[in-house]
Amino acid sequence: MAECNHDCSNCSAKCNSREQASSFAIPMNEHSNIKKVIGVVSGKGGVGKSMVTSLLAVEAQRRGFKVGILDADITGPSIPKSFGITERATGSDLGIFPVLTKTGIEIMSVNLLLEDAGAPVVWRGPVIAGTVKQFWTDVVWNELDYLFIDMPPGTGDVPLTVFQSIPLDGIVVVTSPQDLVSMIVEKAVRMAGLMNIPVLGIVENFSYFICPDCNKKHYIYGESKLNEIAAKFEIPATIQTPVNPKLAAACDAGMAELADTEMLSEFADAIIGK
Repeated sequence: MAECNHDCSNCSAKCNSREQASSFAIPMNEHSNIKKVIGVVSGKGGVGKSMVTSLLAVEAQRRGFKVGILDADITGPSIPKSFGITERATGSDLGIFPVLTKTGIEIMSVNLLLEDAGAPVVWRGPVIAGTVKQFWTDVVWNELDYLFIDMPPGTGDVPLTVFQSIPLDGIVVVTSPQDLVSMIVEKAVRMAGLMNIPVLGIVENFSYFICPDCNKKHYIYGESKLNEIAAKFEIPATIQTPVNPKLAAACDAGMAELADTEMLSEFADAIIGK
């Protein structure tokens, strides 16, 4: 038997390391019913991760799936703004109830619990991680086909908490084309491998710009490393998305549900099915 190097990403053996990685899983609220959970992660901020989360949720909802979004980016919660939600969440003895968007997507975010949505969340790591756990254990999610978790960038406390505590069916990694970002993405992919969580796909956001005059693609950040990373880690689904001011404007205006998600169609086929 080969000596264990504690890297579960390339190993199928059942051992103590693998069992310990999943031993921290906690049950969802007893009144919730969630079929699949997909995390959306990024190695660094500013690559459009929350926008991709919102658009994937909208695309899934348009396909007839029941969808929710757990906003785990506690210190930078942007999901409510993308959907134009300003009301606060309510609760009962059963737990906390997510807020519904205009088309019925269930949303839970720390901004839905604060009296002042503009107030900074100045909490230490353990408190933030505990809040994310409560969004899983205390929120009464209804019958959902998919729950998307918008995670903060990096490989810190919250991603580790989500990977260990919530039974993820896989993650989607969001990146941009620069060499530095590609290196950071590799860290996120390897972290998922250590936790034995499959990487379902990679979105290379801001990959190119389509000139409105000549209609040609311009790769303003240089040559893409997407195919190289996908081949290295055997990631099945990839997509390059353009710089699109209309999408950003729709999310900034709280109208993510009106955004054109056609560009995500083939990618969504691989991630959530038709």
